[in-house]
Amino acid sequence: MTKALATTVAICLTAGAVFAADIAVVGGKTDDAFWTKIKKGVDDSRFVVEANGGEVSYLQLQTYDNLGPDAAGLIRTAISQGVTGIVIPNWVPEAEDEAIKAAVDAGIKVILMNAGSLEKAKELGAINYVGSDEYLAGVAGGEYFGKGGQKNVLCVNTLPGSANQEARCKGVIDGVTKAGGAGKQLPLPATSFGDPTAIAEAVKATLTQDGTIDGVITIGAGDADAAASGIQQAGKVENVKLGSFDFNEAALDRIKNSAQLFAIDQQPYLQSLLSVTLLASHIDFGTDLPVKPVLTGPGIVDASNIDSTLSGVSKGAR
Repeated sequence: MTKALATTVAICLTAGAVFAADIAVVGGKTDDAFWTKIKKGVDDSRFVVEANGGEVSYLQLQTYDNLGPDAAGLIRTAISQGVTGIVIPNWVPEAEDEAIKAAVDAGIKVILMNAGSLEKAKELGAINYVGSDEYLAGVAGGEYFGKGGQKNVLCVNTLPGSANQEARCKGVIDGVTKAGGAGKQLPLPATSFGDPTAIAEAVKATLTQDGTIDGVITIGAGDADAAASGIQQAGKVENVKLGSFDFNEAALDRIKNSAQLFAIDQQPYLQSLLSVTLLASHIDFGTDLPVKPVLTGPGIVDASNIDSTLSGVSKGAR
């Protein structure tokens, strides 16, 4: 019995050494407020992975100007490094799908995170999708505007062509239309992402040209800061309500002070924490999760739950 037990333990330890998870997470810039939360989830998951003999690395984009091809390049970098698992947002499928399939064909386990869908995960051979359903999140935002009385909503998209951002704006438009209003997208050049002056000027110009717009929503928290400035510059603070996908401290302050109506939360910390730990467990122990996809949103942050959200922010996870 003792000899058999020792043999079993030895086999398990050997298997652990062979199959220890070496995971690469492809993500956005760590000076981006949203991706800082993703990075915290990656860092916290590292404790679990390393405790089982594995490793986790974070491969970040340097800019968002060439989103899809650059993400594909990072996937190929991960493949060349010999990782056993990759967590990747499927931002621009036409640019990334080939690289993701190459990873799967090489025997690397893949989870789509943050951008994508279960259908896309199945198509590419990934084991799951962890994140928000961006279209449903957009619908939730559009309906929230509608319940608030907004009739004409503008969705500001600084990453046109990105699948998840296009889905967000489409959802907003469909949601507000369903509530009896109308909506349209304002696509801006990708170079405007992170450029507060360009975004503020575009929002100001659009609101000045169309006085019927009474709601503005942005695809990210940083863009919302600029949109708030554009609304103010247009003299529309009393008439135009602001919403955003995701949030930063400035957005939460605006919600707290009734200067922003709401933010749509996809809980990015959970996206990376769950993606990495689920993938590592699958590689190390052969586990699988029957829940597919794993949705981390949408949730609406507004005046009703702002205080509990701020508590999470103080700990770096919201």
